[in-house]
Amino acid sequence: MFSGIIQAIVPVHTIYEVTNFKTYTVILPTYLLSNLKIGCSISNNGCCLTVIAIKYNLVSFNVIHETLKLTNMGILKLGDLINIERSIGYHSEIGGHLMSGHIDCTGKIIKIITSKNNKIIWFSIKKKYLKKYVLQQGSIGVDGVSLTVSKIFNNYIRICLTPYTAIQTTLGEKKIGDIVNIEVDIIIKSAINSFERKWSVINFQKNN
Repeated sequence: MFSGIIQAIVPVHTIYEVTNFKTYTVILPTYLLSNLKIGCSISNNGCCLTVIAIKYNLVSFNVIHETLKLTNMGILKLGDLINIERSIGYHSEIGGHLMSGHIDCTGKIIKIITSKNNKIIWFSIKKKYLKKYVLQQGSIGVDGVSLTVSKIFNNYIRICLTPYTAIQTTLGEKKIGDIVNIEVDIIIKSAINSFERKWSVINFQKNN
């Protein structure tokens, strides 16, 4: 699990690609290498990926077809910067909100408004049915960053970046048309899904 507080922005060092499969390597800062082992989970742009190799500060991950299809990991190029967060422990502070690292869909940035101390980003979500899990003033994960939903309009979602978030994550450098990974709030998602299942059973029993 993750908290959505980005610990580093790192470059993609190498990419090895075959059909429907990629292995890519990033350069991690020294402070994130402590106790890092093969098999550990790290959030890459919000995707929970397993460490498969470590050589000095070069850390490698495999990305399978489903992840390539569902996230923006498939369009990464050499030198691209990604948001990194190591998994949290049982006694870790959850500075953002609880995130699984299982991306629900991608979003496309459609509008950016920049002022002196604020950056506002509007994006559309690819899977419209997910909008029922997005609440105004609720939480959402965007490229692994825990953010507050400031407004919802039709299929569009607005987020606001503080100067700190804009500098400490890749979101500050995003442009119109860029694709971002979206993870809806897993607590809201679980609650709504549980209610819908229970309501479906009640209706079934009532009509049979």
